Amino acid sequence: MKINVVKNILDANDQMAAENKFFFEKRHIVAVNIMASPGAGKTSLILRTIEGLGEPIAVIEGDIASTFDAEKVGEKQVPVVQINTGGACHLDASMIKTSLKKLSIDKARYLFIENVGNLVCPAEFVLGEKVRVLVASVPEGDDKPFKYPGMFSTVQAVVLNKMDVLPYIDFNVARFMEGVRAVNQEAPVFQVSCRTKEGLQDWIDWLKKIKS
Repeated sequence: MKINVVKNILDANDQMAAENKFFFEKRHIVAVNIMASPGAGKTSLILRTIEGLGEPIAVIEGDIASTFDAEKVGEKQVPVVQINTGGACHLDASMIKTSLKKLSIDKARYLFIENVGNLVCPAEFVLGEKVRVLVASVPEGDDKPFKYPGMFSTVQAVVLNKMDVLPYIDFNVARFMEGVRAVNQEAPVFQVSCRTKEGLQDWIDWLKKIKS
């Protein structure tokens, strides 16, 4: 019985996600679901992308509590709405649909959805996004793809952030890549530093090639 309940929840989410996807496609919006563990640099990546992309952007910020990240994004003068889940470890399609009613999105070419910091639950819940992106970071360690294969296997791109601290941390890039490729042969891996802007242009160029 418990398995059926979980399946029903996911089925309902998938149906709502399909509605969201239609909404985005009709308006030629590229929706990007950005997932990561807490502190990996999701918000920093979004802020740097806003600076470098040169396209109209809107943002949905997901957190268990607070509005800190939404306030940072708002300072860039882009439309942003905050979703506080109140304890839930992921965003779902229903939350996204509700938030769209409060977000000025008509002129947006891209919608960045910052998911709740978690490397497990967000992998199971599609939102209607065009692409899923995982942000990992050097301080987290090079074993994350081995520990969280479910997450790494579902994404279309991986951003390895905080490369500027690589000389000071025991992190093996080759081992990290081995873990990614063990579960995901296709996703490009962008090695970046949101602090120094290293590698960000390759990430931005990749985004520009995505068709709405």
